[in-house]
Formats: sequence, C-alpha cells, structure tokens
Amino acid sequence: MKAKYFVVPAVAALALAGCGGSTGNTSSSGGGSQAAGAPTDDSKCADKDVFCVGLVTDTGKVDDKSFNQSAHEGAKKAAENVKGYYKYIETQDAKDYAANMKKFTDKKYDVVVTVGFLMTDATAAAAAGAPDTKFIGVDQGYDATKVTAKNVTGLIFPEDQAGYGAGYLAGLLTKTNKLGQVLGLEIPPVQKFAKGFEAGAKAANPKVTVTTVYHPAGDNAFADPVWGAQQAKTQLTQGADIIFGAGGNTGNGALQEVAKDSGAGKDKFCIGVDTDQWDTVPAAQKCLVTSAMKLISLGVTDLVTKAKDADFGGLQTMGKAGLAPYHDFDSVVPADVKTKVADIVKQMEAGTLQTGVTL
Repeated sequence: MKAKYFVVPAVAALALAGCGGSTGNTSSSGGGSQAAGAPTDDSKCADKDVFCVGLVTDTGKVDDKSFNQSAHEGAKKAAENVKGYYKYIETQDAKDYAANMKKFTDKKYDVVVTVGFLMTDATAAAAAGAPDTKFIGVDQGYDATKVTAKNVTGLIFPEDQAGYGAGYLAGLLTKTNKLGQVLGLEIPPVQKFAKGFEAGAKAANPKVTVTTVYHPAGDNAFADPVWGAQQAKTQLTQGADIIFGAGGNTGNGALQEVAKDSGAGKDKFCIGVDTDQWDTVPAAQKCLVTSAMKLISLGVTDLVTKAKDADFGGLQTMGKAGLAPYHDFDSVVPADVKTKVADIVKQMEAGTLQTGVTL
C-alpha cells in the first residue's frame, strides 16, 4: 500500500503520506465499550457474533499523549464503530509480551493490536500460535522469508518523510542555525524520524547543525520526561532554537522544557511527534509550531475494521504520516516558508523527492 501525502489549510492539517484493573503483577488493563448494544465484557469472545479487540502496549501507558495513546484510540474507535468489545493491557516488563497477548488469545479475541517495534518477534510468534486471531503490529516490519502466517500484518509508516518535512520547516525558521533532537530509544522508527529531520533541515539550510541524543537503553526509554527535559535544557543552552522531541513521554519532557524558556514562541520553538501534540500536550503550546505525525489512530482503526470484514491485507501495511497544523503559529510562520514546505510535500507525494534516509 502506497503512502499518500495531502495538503489542506492550516486550520485542518498539513499532512504527508510509532508503545483499569489489575491483571497481574507486571501489567495493568482497562477496557469496555461505549457503543450502544456492544458487549460489556469478554466472556463471549468465542461466539461468532461477538467481535473482541485487544491491545497490548510495549512498556508504556495508553495515556502517553503520543504513540501508545494513538494506537489505543484507534483500536477503541474501531471497536465502537462495529459494536465490539475492546480491552487493553499495559505491559510493564518486556518479558511479559507473550503472556499479555495470550490473555487475549485464550479468550478467543478476534483481533490483537500490539504497539511498538520491540514487540515484533513476540507478535509474529503469537500469531503463529493463534491462527484464529488476527494480529496488527504497529511499527513492526516482518521478514517475509521468516513470517509466513496469514493472520498478521505490520503497520509501518514513512517516518523519514514526516521528519524531513519537519526538518525542512525548522531549517527555514532557525535564526541560530542550531537545531536539536531529543529522542527515545535508538530503534528504526525513531532513527527514521531523526535522520529525516536532519536531512530536511540541511536541505533547507546547509549552514544548519543538528544535535541528536537518544535515550539510553532501558524500559523507560519512552517514559522519561525528566531526562528529556534535561537534554532539551542542555541543547537550549548550546544555542538550539528549535527542538524536535520524538519519544513518547520522554520527548514530551523536552517539549515542555522548551515551552518554559523565556523565548518560547518568539525565538525558541519545538516540534512534537506521532500525533498532533497541540491537543495532547497543551503545556507545550507556547513553543509547538507543528508535529511530525504518524497517523496511527487512522491506520489502526482501518485495519481493525478490515479484520472484521475478513479483508486483512498483506504482511505489511503502509500507513500515513504528516505534519500537524501550525495552529496559533500560522501567522508566525512566514508565508514564503509555508509555501516552500508545501512544495516539498508535493514533491514527496509525486515521488520526485527522496529523503535519502537509509538504516
């Protein structure tokens, strides 16, 4: 499936074609459905007339205002649309991936959504062991020579393209020619954002330098706002005037640190990630000029709906990515800059511009 780009007014979006009650010692869950006539529990998921959707996060929460939340909202919406039952499990320890998925397959859930690159192998193994359940792996790329199951698809995104657009904007806006990136774990989806951002910035402004930091490996790589804030503060001190925060709550910490700066919104700006963080991280609005989005909610909703209709697609599904609206900064971003960014979008849509990003 080809990724698509589209441009609409800033009041809507500028778009280019990501991790309840106790269910165990290391995981937590919640669920239910708000749709009228939908099941109120998962006791009858095995019935052919009852459609059940489960979601398992990587080590993170469904309310992270970013990656996990986008997938959670997409799965929940799909379940509500088809009057199904929805439940999620938040993984606290990576060793529990398989056990958490098994909680859903044991109850004969129709669809299980797993969220995050690090769950790739565990998801493929679970799909092989539960052929009657369909699996959607967000940010998961599967090797067709190793994964032959027909009940799994990986939802991936052109993060490099969204990053490129955001970087191009930053390269045109910067006054110091110094940009920063505060990132989560150094894994392919995050690397693609980062490398795309740097490539776009340098294409727009060859004089620019980009300081990039990844969070050290650990279960809190995407849930460490204190570290993110510290890194952003350091980069501001070093002269960066635009910082890209890409790493769940870790990146959110960076955004909010920039928002605290006395120059926020005047000569210091920030760029969010995964979703339109103007809505999810209001504390960053003072500096948030845009967000490099992966349209995760849309992709998950679409695939869950297709799964119900038995039209699941292939081993990989390419989702959409994009830039969020400029919101209150629409009048701050010069007209010629908006025009140039829009032109870059069109070139990527036409396939005439490649980001050059390789991993």
